[in-house]
Amino acid sequence: MELRFISNAIKYHDRPNGKIDILATKHEHSWQFIVIDDGPGIAPEHHQKIFEIFQTLAGQADNKGTGVGLAIVKKIVESRGGSIWVDSDLGKGSAFSFTWISTP
Repeated sequence: MELRFISNAIKYHDRPNGKIDILATKHEHSWQFIVIDDGPGIAPEHHQKIFEIFQTLAGQADNKGTGVGLAIVKKIVESRGGSIWVDSDLGKGSAFSFTWISTP
């Protein structure tokens, strides 16, 4: 899952010298993964749209995506009882997070 976030952070970055950080935190029954970039960011009104099937941010980054990847990741994460979200503002980068529930 985090590979999708990493590839998106690279693909949609607006500079060749961008920065991407990957964090993972173990909790009692889950892991939380966060991929943070300093790219162009996503306006808050689009935060839910990007997780819907066939939805892309038209005109942003030459519309390189099909709108399938994050929707599939969301389905997989939620099927395991986890959650997925993005924290972002235009011009301020993005932080994509998800929790992965550990099996006992």
